[in-house]
Amino acid sequence: MPLHVVFVGPDIFSAYVEMVRGLKQAGALVTGIGHTPQERLDERLAASLDHYERVGNVLDAGAVFDAVRRVDRLRSVDLLETGDESLVIPVAKAREALELPGLSVRSATLCRDKPAMKEALRRAGVPCAASAAVASKGELHAFAEREGFPLILKPRSALGGLGTFRVDNVVELEKAAVRLDVHKGASVAIEEFVEGHEGFYDTLSVDGRPVHEFVSHYYPNVLEALATRGAAPQIAATNRVETDSYDELRAMGRKVIDALDIGTSATHMEWFFGPKGLKFSEIGARPPGERIWDLYSAGNHIDMWFEWAAVTLHGRRAAAPSRRFATGSVQVRPPRDGRVAGYRHLGEVLGRVHPHVFAQRLPAPGTPTDPIHKGYLNNVWFRLRHPDYDTLRELLTWIGERLEIVVN
Repeated sequence: MPLHVVFVGPDIFSAYVEMVRGLKQAGALVTGIGHTPQERLDERLAASLDHYERVGNVLDAGAVFDAVRRVDRLRSVDLLETGDESLVIPVAKAREALELPGLSVRSATLCRDKPAMKEALRRAGVPCAASAAVASKGELHAFAEREGFPLILKPRSALGGLGTFRVDNVVELEKAAVRLDVHKGASVAIEEFVEGHEGFYDTLSVDGRPVHEFVSHYYPNVLEALATRGAAPQIAATNRVETDSYDELRAMGRKVIDALDIGTSATHMEWFFGPKGLKFSEIGARPPGERIWDLYSAGNHIDMWFEWAAVTLHGRRAAAPSRRFATGSVQVRPPRDGRVAGYRHLGEVLGRVHPHVFAQRLPAPGTPTDPIHKGYLNNVWFRLRHPDYDTLRELLTWIGERLEIVVN
């Protein structure tokens, strides 16, 4: 009999449609729980689902629990899964209440609560920035006096760079605290600012052991990328993962997964490397955002969405990564908000990079531009692959420097 998997929130992002598709292709019976009316589901999602339950709020662990109970009466549920950061804890609570295998509430909470996460990892010997949970101006100022500026201030369960502030002095600290409602008693994470290059280490792990590993780099770092209109931000996934230069990173990533008892799951871990050496930043028990798994799939002759399903259902990977190509994406931003009127040097750019492009977005004239804080897959972007990582980086950088968006 096929395993019956309930997937919570498949209607939130297109990436989750791919996860459900992977489950179905790997032989599972799949039920979706979401907030979208069934008649309005994405056609591809609907085609991969055997059953669908609508709930008013997928963040409500009780509502998810009740929906799974209804489903379980029709066909016994074997696994309860999600790909969404905000659903990791509600799904873990429902999973434990239903006595299903998978990520525990403790591990899910540690993967969401930044101060608790870092405290647990410091105890395990993982190098982290100094950090604390604070809920008052007094606690903020005490931390600042102890650690000095610059500092990072963000919600305890922030997703990516959302709601994250770098503060360089007391005035900026107090402004950021107001924006995060510290003056109203909100508990937030405050951290030492770690200077250095930023990247991420992603896995599919089985019983705490990575069976797939990938390493990617940000250019520039995320906070700068999300705040600087003049940047042409890149994400570059290396095909040199198994070389000696990444041994320290891979060892740290494995130590983090073990310390947080993540078990069988996708993981997404961010790190910094600079004057103070390699430092852990944060980890999520989920796939990376921005459809990064598409980069890994294109570079390694595998289907990461299917690989996740194989790991989840059968506890093993379906195929080995080829490491044939380094892959990356670059976003080109408009000089201001408005509507796309056209492009400068587009023909030259397409002529040079065409052999290496496997996905792109070039909005037609008249299309409204997107705010730059929306992420890496907005406005104009290209995704490339090349056997040589350094050449890939040169091409991505050249696109960002040469292509211009005309806005009216």
